Amino acid sequence: MPFVVGLTGGIGSGKSAASDAFAACGASVVDTDVIAHALTGPDGDAMPAIRDVFGPDVVTADGRLDRVRMRDLAFRDGTARKRLEAILHPRIRQVAAARVEAAPGPYVVLVVPLLVESGDYRNRVDRVVVVDVPETVQIARTMARSGLDRDQVVQILAAQASREARLAAADDVIDNAGERAALRAQVEALHADYLARSSRQS
Repeated sequence: MPFVVGLTGGIGSGKSAASDAFAACGASVVDTDVIAHALTGPDGDAMPAIRDVFGPDVVTADGRLDRVRMRDLAFRDGTARKRLEAILHPRIRQVAAARVEAAPGPYVVLVVPLLVESGDYRNRVDRVVVVDVPETVQIARTMARSGLDRDQVVQILAAQASREARLAAADDVIDNAGERAALRAQVEALHADYLARSSRQS
C-alpha cells in the first residue's frame, strides 16, 4: 500500500491549486471530485441509482446530473443530501481505493473535500494536510468562481466541517491566503517530507 496523504480544505480554500502543485512535484494525485464528476456524467455509474431515487428532474437531457437542481434540493432538504451521499460515497471510495493502489508516484495525494466529515479518515490516510484560508476569503473566492450569492456560499460552509475542526485534524497545514508562489513553496517543503516518510514506510 502506498504512502497516502489526505488533502482537504473547505470550499474556496484552494485544494485544486495545492493538488496541482503536488502533482508538479511528482506526487500521484487521486481527486475524489474528479471521480464524482465521472460517476455523475453522461452514462456515469451512479446515474441510474440517482434517477431511481430522485426522478428525472435532476437529470439533464444528455444524461448527466443537473448539479444546480441537485444542489438546491440537497441544501433545502438534509434527507436528500444524505440519500445522494449514500449513492455516491461508496462508489467514490471504491474507485479512489483502486486508483490509490495503482498510483505510480512515490506517494499519493488523495484529495477529499469532506475528509474530516467522513469520520474514519485516519483509517484511509497516513497523513492529513489541510489547505487553510480565513472564512472571508473562502466566501469571496467561491462567489467569484461559481457565481453563487453570499447566502448560498454560507449555506455550503455551514454543511461542512468548521475551520477549527479541520485544523484540529491536520498533521500539516498549507496557508493559502497569500500568493500562488507562497503556496508552491509550502507544497515543495511538504513534498520533501512526504518523500522521506514514504521511503521509510516502503
